[in-house]
Amino acid sequence: MNWIEQIQREALLARTRRHFLLDCSMGLGGLWLAGVQGRASDAVPIQKKDPAHPLLPSKPPGPAKAKRVIYLHMAGSPSQLELFDHKPELSKRDGQDCPQSFLAGKQFAFIQGVPKMLGPQYGFSQHGKSGQWISDRLPLFATVADEVCFIKSMYTDQFNHGPAQLLMHTGTQNPGWASAGAWATYGLGSENQNLPGFIVLTSGGKNPDAGKSVWGSGFLPSVYQGVQCRSQGDPVLFLSNPPGITRNLRRRALDALGDINRKEASQTGDPETLTRIAQYELAFRMQVDASEAFDISKEPATIHELYGTQPGKESFANNCLLARRLAERGVRYIQLFDWGWDSHGAGENEALNAGFKDKCKGLDRPLMALIKDLKQQGLFDDTLIVWSGEFGRTPMRENRNGVEMKLIGRDHNPGAFTLWMAGGGAKRGFSFGETDEFGYQSVVDRVSVHDFHATLLALLGFDHLRFTYPVSGVNMRLSNVTKPGSDVVKAVIA
Repeated sequence: MNWIEQIQREALLARTRRHFLLDCSMGLGGLWLAGVQGRASDAVPIQKKDPAHPLLPSKPPGPAKAKRVIYLHMAGSPSQLELFDHKPELSKRDGQDCPQSFLAGKQFAFIQGVPKMLGPQYGFSQHGKSGQWISDRLPLFATVADEVCFIKSMYTDQFNHGPAQLLMHTGTQNPGWASAGAWATYGLGSENQNLPGFIVLTSGGKNPDAGKSVWGSGFLPSVYQGVQCRSQGDPVLFLSNPPGITRNLRRRALDALGDINRKEASQTGDPETLTRIAQYELAFRMQVDASEAFDISKEPATIHELYGTQPGKESFANNCLLARRLAERGVRYIQLFDWGWDSHGAGENEALNAGFKDKCKGLDRPLMALIKDLKQQGLFDDTLIVWSGEFGRTPMRENRNGVEMKLIGRDHNPGAFTLWMAGGGAKRGFSFGETDEFGYQSVVDRVSVHDFHATLLALLGFDHLRFTYPVSGVNMRLSNVTKPGSDVVKAVIA
């Protein structure tokens, strides 16, 4: 083989399937692809994004009450019966055998046989002008009760943590779908081009059971996935330059890499290649801005006292303060996961009469502080705060193998749980929906996870039925195309 044949052979090897579809048979493959894209675009308006600048801010198609979201997820799911869903009738049944009607046809993670009913372990009282019922575990949070909108009739169809967390954040229990934060960032971009549009903070020592899929981008471009940051050390691993690499040298390396990627993009037409350039450039800009944004030591002593923060440590309090700092710097979606709320009672750390008290103590002050701080910073009215677990807990005391355990706990309950919202267009001092007299099932104004997603998008200015992304001929959406009937819960919107 001479050198001319060698060059021709290498050129042929470089041809991709895209070239074949575009060039072969009079370009019929390209015509077919254009037809499919055309039908998708005719059906539903598609967001027009510049691949080189995918996070540029854009206006939603409808009126928006919230510009950004701070989502507080209590991984493991705290008991609504010990926090927000006051059930005096359950107290009267404490210690009695659970009715068979509660057990028939139900799936539990651990309960077997006939468990005992378990009354609320802590006292409740009403707070604020709105008279919201709140447990004595959250005395400081109770002082901002009139700012909060409770949805007490949430329900789900998943009773294990991983699938339930995925459903709560992506609209389906299956991995590979886009998270709510990715959808929000895809639709609205970010007001700060030097920080990710979607930032994730974790506390409690572990990530959620479902892993990083709960903040993934799924079928959306990868630039819209959540970026997990740390509240101690470098905000993002490997953000700092390695020894011997200056900022100027990093700039030159990125310029050379960008030239290579742009050449690749022109040959393949793959927009992800341009997205990759944008992500490299964002990481370069973050080296300056991220370190400043995550340095909570610059906050005054009064703020640290308000939140109960300890700079340099990982904690839910530190993450709540970081959430406020990120919100005021234009980050679109900030997601906090706090692990350790799985109150089965199998060990002291997860017992309602032991570790649960410590978790509540670590939750109480930061929740109050976040709401008050956002208000004094002028950010509360257009920042939507959401608090939830992935499901609720049973009104029965958990047993294992039919035997009552020494410590007190409750099993998973998909039939009822409480979610609350504050700011960002949520109705203030309001309680929506009801569970039965034992807090077991949502019975009045039931709200599905898909209804919640539709409401979340509505507050951000999107029609959940029209805010879609074409995937394999299907216009995917957050409120789940496979389960129709999702509705915006208009009653909770101010």
